[in-house]
Amino acid sequence: MGLECLCGAKVDAVSCNNNVMFYGQLGTVRGDLSYYANVCVTTLGASFLSLDFEDTETCGGVNSFLFVSDAITNVMCEQQGQNCKVTVTGTGVVNNIQYPFTAVFVDQTAMANVDIVQSFVITSFFDQNGAAPVEQGSIIALGCD
Repeated sequence: MGLECLCGAKVDAVSCNNNVMFYGQLGTVRGDLSYYANVCVTTLGASFLSLDFEDTETCGGVNSFLFVSDAITNVMCEQQGQNCKVTVTGTGVVNNIQYPFTAVFVDQTAMANVDIVQSFVITSFFDQNGAAPVEQGSIIALGCD
């Protein structure tokens, strides 16, 4: 029998046509965001998170990148009405450079028809620039029951 996750999230989600921001660049860049996470506060060492950004605006997709966590340091769950907000912090790597990050996932009730990646910030590198809607059920929060 495995450990029960007191707070965490499983995420397999895509949000298309988002205007995101990069540190040190003016304006925004349009692209698609793919999120994957399996995080749990009781098993931080085994937790994992990634963000794949596909630049659909510039020729050759010069801003495309893959961010992969190398350490999840905290997972917090907060009940918001009937929804569950899961905040994940830690560090990860883009192009062999380590950055701190904060990601906020909201598992909404089925009546909302969508879940939300409220924010995803890779400090000094990337900001998804606001909430990104994703398919209902692509974020499964654990621990807000």
